[in-house]
Amino acid sequence: MKKRRSVLMTVFLLFALLLIACGSRQQAFAETAQTVVSPEEKPAQPEGVETGEEDEPVKMKVTVGETGFTATLADNEAVDALVEMMESGPVVLQMRDYASFEKVGPLGKSLPASNRQMTTQAGDIVLYQGDQIVMFYGTNSWSYTRIGHIDDLTGWEDALGDGDVTVTFSMDNQAG
Repeated sequence: MKKRRSVLMTVFLLFALLLIACGSRQQAFAETAQTVVSPEEKPAQPEGVETGEEDEPVKMKVTVGETGFTATLADNEAVDALVEMMESGPVVLQMRDYASFEKVGPLGKSLPASNRQMTTQAGDIVLYQGDQIVMFYGTNSWSYTRIGHIDDLTGWEDALGDGDVTVTFSMDNQAG
């Protein structure tokens, strides 16, 4: 019995040492990989956040009826196309309520989609089927292209209300 316990302890210690050695090796590799990047290169932005020239997140104004909100935009081709649309002026959509957790509105044109399975949260703005904008005040799991997220949800659900709404999307520096 003592011999078996001793063998098990030895195996356990060898396994622990192997894990520690592998961890040290991965850390050394990661540190080496970091030094290979030149100092002039900017670090990658967190996924889903587009930045302007000064590394500031790109914002969009979202006006629901008379209530204004600000959304931080994702970094993808759909957002680039939507921003291009807004450069000509605000984009106004009639959005209908769907299933008491989202508002859906047709854009009138298709944007480039890069759909991914996701679980949305209140404040998420996504592209559905390439030509519809969906704004969430509840949650849902589906395949969407992320457009952005409302920065401050204070009053969000009240502004969206129970029925259909008119929503205006504009660049943060435009009147909505």
